[in-house]
Amino acid sequence: MGEQTAETSSATLMIDLIISLDGYASAEGWPGWWGLEGPEYLAWLEQEGEKNYTFLLGANTYRLMSSMSEEAAAEGSGFSENEGASLTGLAAVPKVVFSSTLQAPLTWPNSELVTEDAVEAVREMKRTRTGSLSTLGSLSLCRSLLTAGLVDRFRLVIFPVITGRTGQERIYDGYPDVSLEMVDSRIFDGRLQLLEYIPTVLSGPPGSSLA
Repeated sequence: MGEQTAETSSATLMIDLIISLDGYASAEGWPGWWGLEGPEYLAWLEQEGEKNYTFLLGANTYRLMSSMSEEAAAEGSGFSENEGASLTGLAAVPKVVFSSTLQAPLTWPNSELVTEDAVEAVREMKRTRTGSLSTLGSLSLCRSLLTAGLVDRFRLVIFPVITGRTGQERIYDGYPDVSLEMVDSRIFDGRLQLLEYIPTVLSGPPGSSLA
C-alpha cells in the first residue's frame, strides 16, 4: 500500500521532542525550555522519569548531556534547581549511545555503547527487549528511526515561541512524509501543548499513486 508502520515488537519506541512553534529544538541565547517551564510541566516530567524508559541517543547528544549532567552535579553550577535535578537524574537512567567514534567504557553511568548501525540495532532491541525505549535529543537518530518505520509514538511538547532569528536545530528537515493519528493531548501551565501521535510513514501524498 506504500505505507510503513512501526513493526510489531516486544519493546515500544517513542520519539520525544520539545519544539518551538516554528520547528526548532533550541535557540541561541535562550535558556533551557525557552524559560517557559512551569510547575505542571515539571511535575509531569518527574512522573515520566519514573516510567523506566531506556533512552537512545547519538554521540553529539551524549557529549553534551553527559557534560551538562556532570556540571549540574557540582556546586555553584548555575543551573536552576529544576534544571539541575533533571540533568543529574539522567545519570541513573539506562542509556544506549550509538556512535562509531566514542570508545568504551563510557564515563556517564548506565550508558551502553553500540557501534553498529543504529537502525538495525534498534530493530533488534525492539524484537528482543521489553519495556519502553525513548529518544533523547539526537535529531538525526530520530529522523532515521522514523524513516525506517520503527517508531510507535511521536510525542511533542510545543513551546509558544517563534525563534526565527535565533532558532537552532530545525527538527523536520529531511523527514519523509508522515501521517499522524493523535492519541493524546494536554496543556501544561496554560501555555505548553503536548501532542502525541501514532506515526505512519508515507511514500507520497495521500490519494496519490505513490501513497
